[in-house]
Amino acid sequence: MDVAQAMVAEFNRGNMRAQVLGKSDKVVVQVGTRPDAMSGGQTAMTITIQSLEEGIMVELGQQAWLGVAASLGMSALAAIKNPFSLLGRLDDIAQDIENLQLSERVWQVISQAARAAGASAELSENLKRTTCEYCHVANPVGAPSCHACGAPLGKVQPDTCRHCGFVVKPGTKTCPNCTQPL
Repeated sequence: MDVAQAMVAEFNRGNMRAQVLGKSDKVVVQVGTRPDAMSGGQTAMTITIQSLEEGIMVELGQQAWLGVAASLGMSALAAIKNPFSLLGRLDDIAQDIENLQLSERVWQVISQAARAAGASAELSENLKRTTCEYCHVANPVGAPSCHACGAPLGKVQPDTCRHCGFVVKPGTKTCPNCTQPL
């Protein structure tokens, strides 16, 4: 997959390493700091990329923060004992800050790879139509009534998240994009 290769190209350098596991329609990209990194704490993240009929689904696992937190804690303790010691830890602090931004960098790489592949932000065919709850005929989203039986379609129209604008199906309690309650 192009997105997985873009991840490896972006993160398999410097203090970071990346590897792709799996083939075909579902791959996992593991991104993390190298064990022999010269600065900063340890962190890791898993990105699952799955091919779907209408595109791809990307899922980010939780980032491991313990190593970064420990490294920042050591910098803080060193500063309390001797403020001038921060000069010797500038590389560690800079790497820790970069590691804290890992998930944002992952989404940037995904967006760039999607644009390069010609992907669009257009709604999928699944969300361009809604099904009448009475006669089960597909109707265009936004139609006030079913073109087959005339029943009102208000209850079956998709909603959008008020936080990020992501289109969600009726009855969804949490936005799958930003995880905010609807």
